[in-house]
Amino acid sequence: MSSSVRVRVRDLVRGQPNVCSSLAMQTQSHTTTDRHGYSLRFSPFEANHMLLATSQLYGLAGGGSLFLLAKNSTKDAQLSINEQNITELCRLEWSDGLFDVAWCPYAADIAATASGDGSLQIWSGLDVESVVTEQTPKEPLICLQEHKNEIYSLDWGEKWNYHTLLSASWDCTLKLWDCNRQNSITTFVGHNDLIYCAKYSPLIANLFASVSTDGHLNLWNSLDFAGKPLMSIEAHASEALSCDWSHFDRNVLLTGGSDGLIRGWDLRKMRTHIFELYSGEFAVRRLACSPHSATVLASANYDFTTRIWDLATGVSAQEINAQHTEFVCGLDWNPQRAHELADCGWDSVVNVYTPKCLT
Repeated sequence: MSSSVRVRVRDLVRGQPNVCSSLAMQTQSHTTTDRHGYSLRFSPFEANHMLLATSQLYGLAGGGSLFLLAKNSTKDAQLSINEQNITELCRLEWSDGLFDVAWCPYAADIAATASGDGSLQIWSGLDVESVVTEQTPKEPLICLQEHKNEIYSLDWGEKWNYHTLLSASWDCTLKLWDCNRQNSITTFVGHNDLIYCAKYSPLIANLFASVSTDGHLNLWNSLDFAGKPLMSIEAHASEALSCDWSHFDRNVLLTGGSDGLIRGWDLRKMRTHIFELYSGEFAVRRLACSPHSATVLASANYDFTTRIWDLATGVSAQEINAQHTEFVCGLDWNPQRAHELADCGWDSVVNVYTPKCLT
C-alpha cells in the first residue's frame, strides 16, 4: 500500500465508531512519544521483556527507534521499575524507519530489525546486565544491505537453521542471509508486487510462506538456491498483508488481506481455503496464531482494533479490543505466559494484556 493510500485509509477509519469493545481487562501500557509502533516481540528467554520497532512520522519519513521494554512484574529491582506501567530499559536509534523486529533464537541479548532504507541491523546488549552497566552498543553489530526498497518483514531461521535470517521487501524479492556472512545466500523471486510478510514454518524444516500486495500466497524451500516458489496461489482478490503458521498443525497456515478477510489454508489441499473469517471493512495488518491453543489466533486491524478468534467456537471474533486510536500494526503472544498478548500501533501506544475471553 502506498504512503498516500495509507494516510487516506487512516483518515477514513478515524471517522468510524468502534462497534464493539472487550469487557474491562487489566492492561499495562506504554507510550513512545513521536515514535509510531510497527512491530513488537516478546523475548523467548525473559518473560517480562519485549522489543518494539518504531518509526517517526508513521514510517513515511524520518528515523526509527528500537525499544527494549520490561513489564512491571520484572525481578530487576535495581532498575526502579514503576509498578503501574511498562518501563523502557533501552532505546537504540537508526537513521530510517524500523518496520519489523525479531529476537535471535539462540542468544538472549541479540535481535534483528528491518528498515525502510532496505537494510537489516543485528543489535547486541539487549539484556538487563548490559543495560545496567551501560554496555549496550549504540550501533548495530552488523548491517546487511542488498534490498532496493523498504524491508517490511524479517524472520529468524527456524530451529533447523538458527543462523539464517529471512527478509521480505517492497522491491518484490525475499532474501536469505547467513548471520556470519555480509552477502545474502539466496534471492527469491516470485511475487509481482510489494511483499509484506514472510514466515518460516515452525514445524517443517526449510519451508516458508510469503504474501504480497499481488494477493498471492507463495510457498518456498529455503534450500532451493534457484529462488523460485514451490507453489503460488491467489489467496485474496486484493492485497495480502499478513500470514502466520499454526504452532500445532504442520499443514495449516493463515493469511490476512486488505479485504478484511482471514483465510486458513491446508498444505494438503491448497486449491481453496479451509475457513474464512471476516474481520471488518478494513485491512488485516498482522496475524498471530497462539502458541498456547491450537484454535486461538489474534489479528491486528486497520480499524484500530485487535480481535481474538477461537475457531472452536465459530467464525465470529470472541473479543474485539478497541484500545488504539490509530492503525494496529504489531502483535505477539508471550511464549512463556499463557494467553498474554501485546499489540502496538500508529498511536504510539503499546498494550500488554490477557484477553478477557481467554481468562
